[in-house]
Amino acid sequence: MGFFKTCSEAFLRLLSFDPWMQHEATQHPLGLDTIDVQPSAAAPAFPLRCQYPAMKGYRSCNGPYSRSCWLKKPSSSQPLFSDFNIETPYEEKWPTGVHREFWINVSDHTISPDGYLKPEGKVINNTYPGPLIEACWGDDITVHVTNFVKTNGTTIHWHGVRQLHTVEADGVNGVTQCPIATGDTFTYNFKATQYGHSWYHSHYSLQYPDGVAGPLLIHGPTSANWDEQLEPILISDWSHNSAFQDFGIELAGLRPPMQTVLLGGIGNFTCSPTDPRCVPAAKRKPIFSRVFQKGKRYLLYLINSSTESSFVFTIDNHFLQIVTNDFVPIHPYKNQSIHIGIGKFACNHYFGFSVAQKSVGQRYAVIVEANPSAPVQADGNYWIRTLVSDNCGNITDNKPLSGVIRYDPKSTAFPTSTNHTSLSLLCADEPPGNLVPVVPWCVSTQADNDVVKDTFEADIDKTPTHGANRWDLTDTPLWLNFSSPTILNLANKTFNPEYAIVEEDYSRGYVYLVITTQLIFQKNKFLATAAHPIHLHGHDFAILAQSTANYSVTESAKTFNFNNPPRRDVALLPAGGYLAIAFKPDNPGIWLIHCHIAWHASSGLALQILERQGQIESTIGSLEPTKKTCQGWDKWLAGHTIDQDDSGI
Repeated sequence: MGFFKTCSEAFLRLLSFDPWMQHEATQHPLGLDTIDVQPSAAAPAFPLRCQYPAMKGYRSCNGPYSRSCWLKKPSSSQPLFSDFNIETPYEEKWPTGVHREFWINVSDHTISPDGYLKPEGKVINNTYPGPLIEACWGDDITVHVTNFVKTNGTTIHWHGVRQLHTVEADGVNGVTQCPIATGDTFTYNFKATQYGHSWYHSHYSLQYPDGVAGPLLIHGPTSANWDEQLEPILISDWSHNSAFQDFGIELAGLRPPMQTVLLGGIGNFTCSPTDPRCVPAAKRKPIFSRVFQKGKRYLLYLINSSTESSFVFTIDNHFLQIVTNDFVPIHPYKNQSIHIGIGKFACNHYFGFSVAQKSVGQRYAVIVEANPSAPVQADGNYWIRTLVSDNCGNITDNKPLSGVIRYDPKSTAFPTSTNHTSLSLLCADEPPGNLVPVVPWCVSTQADNDVVKDTFEADIDKTPTHGANRWDLTDTPLWLNFSSPTILNLANKTFNPEYAIVEEDYSRGYVYLVITTQLIFQKNKFLATAAHPIHLHGHDFAILAQSTANYSVTESAKTFNFNNPPRRDVALLPAGGYLAIAFKPDNPGIWLIHCHIAWHASSGLALQILERQGQIESTIGSLEPTKKTCQGWDKWLAGHTIDQDDSGI
């Protein structure tokens, strides 16, 4: 199957987990009369079967040599319009799947993923990372979340999920809901209009760096063929302190240190046996490993779920074929490594502060052929390396040899393989020419909004806010009232400036946003030449420009790329430069856009896009559960003290 690489060509050619609770029968609603799509029949880790009982006449067309196809209707005389495949415009059309239901809980738990106890850990279903939530393209997903954390509320955000007409399920306290109080349950309902992989995590303050995160996988077509898929892999930095404690270091203008790198939730911290928090070697988890069978093609789902760090992922003697970035399928390309989460660290001294820049939040799917290049290792063992990008992490016990690929399942030996000789650790985004979406966007050269008005500066406010100088995008750092989320104030004509509301009342075309690290308009800010991974909720966006040059209101737009530019939901704002993005205003809601460095988001580096305000409530689900959750939160809050020192997100 050929893929459309340009807008003109497109115009011319007009995927349940066991959550340790007794709901398994509901979570596996198998039927004899359903279409059975098995994206990985050879992978016992994936019992989920994709089913489309409402799709009469359709059959599966997805196999090891036809991964770009998903569903076909043999009786159709117009397969171009009836089939579901990698070229289907998924923002407009998706199959009708089944309902999948999940139950998860969030609780306090002492954990030691790297062999050192973290007493103030917080986990999902008593495990870190949380269990895999797995569905299929077109499924309706319901997740019941119960909070057992004693001193915090919680919410769950489904990172990168479009949430078309379900903004109430986006999971951002102070924006789309109140926090879930201790002992209460909130139910999230949304449709998987996209396919691919991501992660879900708490959006309550700094809770996710303490362990409230897990993988999310929605099965669908792929732009290259593979034989077997492996479970999604979270790559993260890790601190032994609670992030709520470490945030005080950030507010003081210093850089909170992280201790280790975790691959798939496993690390190896060097500590003294006399330290009571040091877990003996015999009781630690073995190093992360996966077994390959020579000749097979393996699909790996990589996720940067860090607090702040960027990584280069590579496997000795193996090439990676990259097939998606974030939730966007791209034309495949090969490389020795992939940079996941882009950013740059530099020290900028201003008003007594030393600022660190780094990033997080991106995802890539890669295919690895089990056919190692020379020198072939006699024992069949090869290192997986997760290297911190140059100046893009502050990890005190950094061990890049984080995992093993084994061709002999009985082997337990450590590899002796060597790294790729030409490996680059440059902290930069993948070249835009490599990230070509399969489903193209022809972005209008005319913005519907006022781009000058919607140009924002990511710097630090000169005026202390809530006791500290904070990052912001508008003229004030974001600061939310948990008890009064924006979604319950849709009748407002004005908002508290600390809510950082930006209205975008357009129903067609594209909205352009420009974010710069320069001081162009705002004078009450300290210039902080930092790089930031910018994440937009509710939308994918096209990257019109991503430059280290100074932004010019009159000249920079002349260099914008409108012809099927890279598209994703997290992109780098380069240090000293600017990021220009465009999204379609086709999803009425309140959508957060923020830096995904946890310290910066909590400081206030965020704003809310109020998209088509007058149409939000009529296009989404009932807000009664949201109001009930707020009542539960206020009741809990009356008996507990929350010393809010961050934006809330």
